Amino acid sequence: MTVESINYKRSEIENGYTHRLLKIDLSSRDIDIVEIHEEMRKMFIGGRGYCLKLVYDGTSAETGYDSDENVLAFAGGPFCGETGFAGTGKFIIGSISPLTKTFCDSNVGGYFFPLVKKSGFDAIAVTGKSEQDVMVVIDGDKGEIRIEEALSTENSLYWAEKIVDNFKGDGKPSGVAFVNTGIGAENTYFGCVNSVYYDVRRKRCRAKQAGRGGLGTVMRDKNLWGILVKREMAKGISNKPADSARLKTAGKKLKGVIRAVDPKAMRLGTQGTTCLLDMMNSHDLLPVNNYQYGRDDREKNVSGQIFEEKIFEQKKPDGCFPGCTLACTKGCEEHILTTGPLAGKAVAVDGPEYETAAAVTNLGIFDIGCMLEYSWYCDEYGLDTISTGVVMAFLFEAYERGLLTTADTDGLELKWGNIETTLTLLHKMAAGESGFPLEAGRGLRNVKSWVAKAAAARNGKPREEIIEELSLFGMECKGLEFSMYITKESLAQQGGYGFALKGPQHDESWLIGIDQLNNELPTFEKKAMALKWFPLFRTWFNIVGLCKLPWIDVRHPDAAKTDDPSKNFPTIAYYLDLVNGTLGTEKTLEDLLEASDRCYLLHKLINIRQGFGTRDHDTIPLRAMAPVFMNEFMSRREYYIQYIHDVIGVSTDNKNDEEMLTLLQNFRVQQYEKLADAVYKEKGYNPYGIPFDETLERLGFDNEDYFDIVKSARERVERTTRAN
Repeated sequence: MTVESINYKRSEIENGYTHRLLKIDLSSRDIDIVEIHEEMRKMFIGGRGYCLKLVYDGTSAETGYDSDENVLAFAGGPFCGETGFAGTGKFIIGSISPLTKTFCDSNVGGYFFPLVKKSGFDAIAVTGKSEQDVMVVIDGDKGEIRIEEALSTENSLYWAEKIVDNFKGDGKPSGVAFVNTGIGAENTYFGCVNSVYYDVRRKRCRAKQAGRGGLGTVMRDKNLWGILVKREMAKGISNKPADSARLKTAGKKLKGVIRAVDPKAMRLGTQGTTCLLDMMNSHDLLPVNNYQYGRDDREKNVSGQIFEEKIFEQKKPDGCFPGCTLACTKGCEEHILTTGPLAGKAVAVDGPEYETAAAVTNLGIFDIGCMLEYSWYCDEYGLDTISTGVVMAFLFEAYERGLLTTADTDGLELKWGNIETTLTLLHKMAAGESGFPLEAGRGLRNVKSWVAKAAAARNGKPREEIIEELSLFGMECKGLEFSMYITKESLAQQGGYGFALKGPQHDESWLIGIDQLNNELPTFEKKAMALKWFPLFRTWFNIVGLCKLPWIDVRHPDAAKTDDPSKNFPTIAYYLDLVNGTLGTEKTLEDLLEASDRCYLLHKLINIRQGFGTRDHDTIPLRAMAPVFMNEFMSRREYYIQYIHDVIGVSTDNKNDEEMLTLLQNFRVQQYEKLADAVYKEKGYNPYGIPFDETLERLGFDNEDYFDIVKSARERVERTTRAN
């Protein structure tokens, strides 16, 4: 039943933009369409930039994830939905996060935002809370927006085809897409948002996930079942560029590079991101047993080659949006569920992606059936596979080290490699069962305190002392759980995680490949400079509605002839043609980086305003820098002895293993702190990680409100320093 509706005149796309924002207040049920002014477009471009600005303007320092005024923002960018170029289905969802308590965003692909954009909107901002579960329907074909009573099903994915069929009318199923989440998002702090679309080749619905930061939890808190859009797909060049010939030529060249390079390199087109399992394992980078170890012989049972040959049904093209020849969106067409409320049902599983598969290896499990089960249920429940897996792994290690017992875990024996226990805990967390599962669902930062309280009551040790021990191997920073890479031997990736504004998520600074695999950042100075440049250019992709993989994971053959192959300048030239061909400009790479810098700075300012954002919040767990316990050290003892001798420059003669471990840990911590000093200087921050006034002025943040935010942060740091 329709609760509220309006009719509207569709704003057509011109040079990549519609210049319209759809605002929905679920409390008052107001639906408004407002113009996005040129000043906002020039400053923040689209995508992540628009989400940041909408959340900044709509919230305050007091806003929590469950506040009525919290903004759940969705935005594409000027190149989102462009079928003449590869990787253009991406969009951003952003909000104040239940995990980080400040702005967090997640990028996701699929048809949803390209259809929203074709329906006339560059962004959506949802505020307020409905008294009943509702869904928003954007009918771009009719020019109508409705708030309706939510569908009766709690299932996020299981009934997706029926949902699409109910709404497509006389149109094609590919003209319907929606975002929503599941019951797990309601019962945890790390709910994801599913971006669901119909795949005409597989003849079923598929889903991509905006996983990080608990954005699905925000959606459920607003009693928003989801947002559905109906609009016929565009054909050919779809964003009405200023120079379509320039765009077509660049798009054709990029697609040619993808076809030539990927089959001989990463094989994303046949293995999806599971190709990373072999790569990470062979370089001691695959997380095993809560990031204690970086490789395991059992990885051969779950290799990317097995997924390619036995699990994934190959469909070409297989991208998450038309026009992408990388085709990395792989899937298993039939898996029989063995656990949970839908046990015995046959389902199709999208992925698993590398991050999901590695979340399972991080629990000591090397079983493809478990990976498929875990992946599908996390998506169905609306749970971030990364946060779910990292929280579980932390609890398993706390159990292993005697800090939890079966009395604390409701009888569950949390032992590495136990598939039954892993899936049982997953279902209990999603259902929000009281006690241990409910506590686990509040995220790692919160569950550390719960574990410490339980352990202190049992053994009499001070709670603060136990929290200190747990923090050594509790893999979170800023409240967000680490994504799935071992960083002990990559200083650049340690910084990539620690300095990332949303928390340790690889989309902002994935440097481990060029640092540890390719050794393209051999000096300290190169690492520090990379930690400014790469976050900015990677952020640019999130601003404009593009996928990074065609740039970062498919290196142009001519890149090797340049001074800095890791930046893949020949492919960047194609992106500049996309930019200028669409917008009718002559922007340079420096212009793109400056635009990204502005968005990066606004995120920093929001973090500071919310009480975070300073150097102490960039601290990462010791395990991200070095072995914590002797078993980790002993697993690579000869390597570490050589490292101490060659890199630290200290003789290991007459030193026992514990002395060498302590020496290694102290050196790694010192290196990280030295890196922080260098990176802050590169970014225009003071030693406490706070932007200088000159940095604000350089990037156009000359409003007094911005200066007040940084002034307050400096005063806060000074008070803390004096107190200590």
